[in-house]
Order: sequence, then structure tokens, then C-alpha cells
Amino acid sequence: MSVPLLATKFYLPPPSPSLVSRTRLCEQLSAGLHRKLTLISAPAGFGKTTLVSEWATQTKRHLAWLSLDENEHEVGRFLAYLIGALQRLIRHLVAEQAPHFGQELLDALYASQSPSVESILTALLNEIAAIPAELILVLDDYHCVDSSAVDGALLFLLEHLPPHVHLVITTREDPNLPLARLRARGQLTEIRAGNLRFSPDEAAAFLNQMMGLNLSAEEITALEARTEGWIAGLQLAAISMQGYATAEAHRRSSFIQSFTGSHRFVMDYLMEEVLEQQAPHIQTFLLCTSILDRLCGPVCDAVMGNGTMPNDGAALTENYASQTILEQLEQANLFLIPLDNERRWYRYHHLFADLLRQQLQQQSATPSWDTKKLGPTTLGNSLAKVTELHGRASLWFEQQELHDDAIRHALAGEDFARAANLIELAWSGIHRSLFQSPAFIAWGKALPEGFVRSRPVLSAGMAWEFLNQGELESAAHYLRQAEAW
Repeated sequence: MSVPLLATKFYLPPPSPSLVSRTRLCEQLSAGLHRKLTLISAPAGFGKTTLVSEWATQTKRHLAWLSLDENEHEVGRFLAYLIGALQRLIRHLVAEQAPHFGQELLDALYASQSPSVESILTALLNEIAAIPAELILVLDDYHCVDSSAVDGALLFLLEHLPPHVHLVITTREDPNLPLARLRARGQLTEIRAGNLRFSPDEAAAFLNQMMGLNLSAEEITALEARTEGWIAGLQLAAISMQGYATAEAHRRSSFIQSFTGSHRFVMDYLMEEVLEQQAPHIQTFLLCTSILDRLCGPVCDAVMGNGTMPNDGAALTENYASQTILEQLEQANLFLIPLDNERRWYRYHHLFADLLRQQLQQQSATPSWDTKKLGPTTLGNSLAKVTELHGRASLWFEQQELHDDAIRHALAGEDFARAANLIELAWSGIHRSLFQSPAFIAWGKALPEGFVRSRPVLSAGMAWEFLNQGELESAAHYLRQAEAW
């Protein structure tokens, strides 16, 4: 059975016009193309993805892009998306020579009860070797994948890559690969946090030319020193200081002097500063839609309750439509990243999303919905409970037949009855494909035991999937539950 792949995971993020060109790093990336692997490893907020996005527009090689998340910890799902990323590129390049590139592999992956990772990769490498073009494969956010099976698959791929293919990995932590061996053999290019930090000249260009702050050389030096060139910190500081007029130089100077390079302090402090400067309906939108991993106008409309969001005395107009707000957020550099050139799908910067979710949880946990940190007191009345937000998202994703997301939001919203119904429906479509078994098992385990025990179909599904995984004791446990009915 064919499983649809999310197309936005293959989109190269467009380079932001408000960021400084990283010429020296792009040259370093190009110089490393004769090696097997380029590793860009640094903590969050250092501009890893942005750098590769800029370089991709300059390199003469053809590039396949894959944005990873925690869902790809299943090796079968990882392979499916890996093949899909290459398939998207190669069919575009050499449609006549390879019109069906990767399709047989995807079919085999979906059909097999126990797909052989090595066999799938061997066949994939053979197909790649026949392509008469120099290729780059980018795996973005590899740290999201926490799986020894995926690490093993990646190592096999890396060790047998054809010479005309180069692999690029961006990650917050080093992958489980033999980096020392690759380094000793001259097969590894590394870009680390020390390389990614803005130099004083880059910080000056960013703060004054791109963000329009007109800071003095002394102020730039002080801010660059306090952030240690950390790009996200500089961007957050710049957005906060945009609220200070030139005449308020003393406030700006005081802000810089009190600014610290501690990530937690910086993010907590500037999150409050950024949110307080937004209109109440924008604050509400940011908080409520932070539950989404990916955003588009329609799903945001659904989460916001079909246009019932504003509660600040303003009339509901097209300015409150989610798509309009998303475009406004992008223009305002409020950490919204487009996932396609048509500006249909977006995601929040990971750090920004984390902090929004934290703030949302704090607000929802307060019985009176205290909104002192978020502006007018009427704002709290327009914020739905987090469980309700997840319920709206789950319904929208179900209507779009995006069952994984529908189930995830139902579980996150603790609507276990709905989640159980969705899981049972999903099982009928995935039970013939082994690589989906871990997902089904994880869903079942996320339910309270009573929900599984009271549903014979769900119990039978769990038994089947545990049997597929070779966990006989667990399979027998759920089989007994099913037979009890």
C-alpha cells in the first residue's frame, strides 16, 4: 500500500533577505565537495539551515533536501523519505532516463513485512550511480532522529556513496557516525558553532544594514561580545531594540549593557519583550498556533476557531485571517520560516515555538488566565484551553486525511476516545507494512490501559504489531485482551 509523503519536507527553505551573506562559510562548503560528508553541528540558533539554504542557491551541483523530525526515527519511514527526496530531484533532472527512479524501492518498502534495509539501500545506491549528474543530499535537523537503526542505515549509505554524490548533515548534536575515521581519511568537512558565530563585521552588517538599528561601533561590539556572535540572540535583541527610537539611545544602551549571553536568560527575557510589542490578537495567534509543527492558513483558522479570535475591541476583518497574519509575521521577522516558495506552509523557529508553548502552558494553567505579561486583560478570554486547541487541530488534520497529525493532536489534547477511534481506523490501512508498526505501538502505549483493554480491535491491532516486531510476550498479552471479548 502506498503511503503519502509530506511534500514540504522536500522543499529547500528560501534564503532570508534579512540575513547577512555568509560568503566565507559558503566558500568552505564548496571547497569540501570533494569529500564524502559535510557536518554542520552547533546548538540551536546558530543559523545552520539558513547557511545551507544560502549556499544551495549558489552551488552548481543539483541538490536534494530532506527536513527531518522525530517521526523519522523509524528506519522504514526514514528510507521512504530519503528515497522521496532523491526521487523528487532526479525525476526533475533526468525524467527521460529515469522516469520511475525509486518507485520500485518504495513499493517494496511498503509491501514487505520485514524490509531489508541493506537491500533497499543497495538498490538505491545502484540507481543513484547510474545518474549522470553531480548531486548533493542534505539531511536537515538530523538530531531529531534518535534511532540506532537509522544511524546504521545512514552509515551504510555514507560508506557506499558514489563519488558524484555529497552528503550534508545539519544537527544540534554530532550523529552516531565514525567521525574520527572520516576526519583521518580526509573525507569530512566540519562547520561548528565557532565557525557559525557572527564576526564583529557580520554582526554590524546584520544589526545596522539588515535590521536598521543604526548602532554605534561601541554598542555593536558590546552586543556582539555579550551574545558571542550567537545569531538567534542577536536577532532577538535587534527585534527588541526596534521598539526604541533613536532619541532613546540611553534606553538602548542600558538594554545592551544588561544583556547577557546566557541562553535561558536571553530567551526568557526577550520572549517577554517581543510578545509585549505585538497587538493582542497577534499575541493570541502566536500562542494558540504554537501547538502546530507546521502552519498554513486553513489549519490556523481551524485552531483559532474559525475567526473568533479577536477579543480586543477590534472588528473581525480580513486582517485577522490566518494567512494574512502569517504573511505579516514573516515580514516582521517574527521567527516564521516559509517551507515552500508559494508561502503556503510555514513553521516557527524551533526556539520561538518552544517558548510560545511554554508561555501557553503557563497561561492555560492559571485559572484566571492572568495576562499581565501579554497585554490587555481581555486577551485571556480569547485563549482557548490547550486541550481544545489540540482538538481543533486533530479534526482539521483528520479531514485532510493526515492521520498521523490527527492522532498526535488527539493524544496531546488527552481526547483518548477520539485518539483510540483514529488509531483503529489507521490500523486498517497500515497493518500490512512492518515499518509502521512502531508508530502504531507508540500510539497504543500513549493511551490509558483501559482504553486499549475495552477495545478488542485495538487490542488485536497491538497484538499483531508486537508480533511483527518479534515481541511475543507483549503480543500474547494484548491477544488475551482481545479474546476476552
